[in-house]
Amino acid sequence: MSTRTLIRGGLVITAADETHADVLIEDGRIAALAAHGSEQAASWTADRIIDATDKYVIPGGVDAHTHMELPFGGTFASDTFETGTRAAAWGGTTTIVDFAVQSQGRSLREGLDAWYAKADGQCAIDYAFHMILSDVNDGTLKEMDRLVEEGITSFKLFMAYPGVFYSDDGQILRAMQRAAGNGGLIMMHAENGIAIDVLVEQALQRGETDPRYHGEVRKVLLEAEATHRAIQLARVAGAPLYVVHVSAEEAVAELAAARDKGLPVFGETCPQYLFLSTDNLAEPDFAGAKYVCSTPLRPREHQAALWRGLRTDDLQVVSTDHCPFCFVGQKELGRGDFSKIPNGLPGVENRMDLLHQAVVDGHISRRRWIDIACAAPARMFGLYGKKGTLAPGADADVVIYDPTAEQTLSAETHHMNVDYSASEGKRVRGQVETVLSRGEVVVDQRKFTGLAGHGVYTPRGTCQYLND
Repeated sequence: MSTRTLIRGGLVITAADETHADVLIEDGRIAALAAHGSEQAASWTADRIIDATDKYVIPGGVDAHTHMELPFGGTFASDTFETGTRAAAWGGTTTIVDFAVQSQGRSLREGLDAWYAKADGQCAIDYAFHMILSDVNDGTLKEMDRLVEEGITSFKLFMAYPGVFYSDDGQILRAMQRAAGNGGLIMMHAENGIAIDVLVEQALQRGETDPRYHGEVRKVLLEAEATHRAIQLARVAGAPLYVVHVSAEEAVAELAAARDKGLPVFGETCPQYLFLSTDNLAEPDFAGAKYVCSTPLRPREHQAALWRGLRTDDLQVVSTDHCPFCFVGQKELGRGDFSKIPNGLPGVENRMDLLHQAVVDGHISRRRWIDIACAAPARMFGLYGKKGTLAPGADADVVIYDPTAEQTLSAETHHMNVDYSASEGKRVRGQVETVLSRGEVVVDQRKFTGLAGHGVYTPRGTCQYLND
């Protein structure tokens, strides 16, 4: 039986346009858009009508960097696929791309199957996977080709975390060469982990154990150096490159220089780098541990360069790198030794609202908000047309957004399974009101109506910025 939903009277905002239009949804997809008040729109009938007068109608957000249930530092990220995707829906995100992890000495397939099993039947919204490569060898290089065919079209490598995820330059080059041949996209955590480990050891020997030293040892220059090196290795391999969680002005400059040469190099930043700083890492009584993530928070002066990069398209995507650990019992593992604090922040629920606040503050335009949060991540990871836009044939992942509502972000009211908010007490203008995932209402007038298991695994094509 066909079901039809009509969203009437809102301002439809995509990365390309803003138009007062009604949106007709049929069988989980966008069927048509027509100018509000037009004959065509007036002729539509529907089983359910949603009044979006004075609201924005936007595509559901695509968060291309999350870590649900990630094992790290002897513990696990505190959000499961069930709790994390529910929180995402509350915040207007309708698709996540999470990271399946290859364990050293094991196959990619084994790691991927473990993540399929974790997510299966748990997700409130649609999901896809990237693959973390932690052991590049002849066998895993061959497996990369098969994963691309299966819709796992991006592979993350680490220049950081020796002994855990680290790959050396030779391994990185080989993986990039393979990606150049199979259409995959290499994602890079660009920090010089070998040098950072020396600085960590020296800081601890000096008795510098507080959370703020996490930021001091992971130096800006070591992010910039690794970003530069990753770009040169990608050039040698003839491969595209996507640098994750860019946090520093000098790293943005490396990306901009590469893009000015016409190279297929892309960059992502995260809300924590746009809104937080080393001031947070220095909060007293170990509270700075809440803000320990890698790349680390930087001095406030770096924020202007990140906003500029987003406006000039030297940075294309804002993802969250959502990887929450509770302050009590998890972050506390690093009391007396900052290097033992689990790295990661909660954020999947707050991204769309924080970026709308950036519109209010004049950092970006409304269409750019939708571009960096919905369209660009969908294009980057082979989902655009299905996700990231409101157009006939696209999945009906739609958010009714109230741009005038005011809210205060807080752990008391958020839905992420973590005992603190990285934005505690921050006042923002704008709030998600209603969310549809493939035409099903999962948040209705600020009430959650979704179900674990509604979200489906979504295979991806290759990077759509390379196919144009």
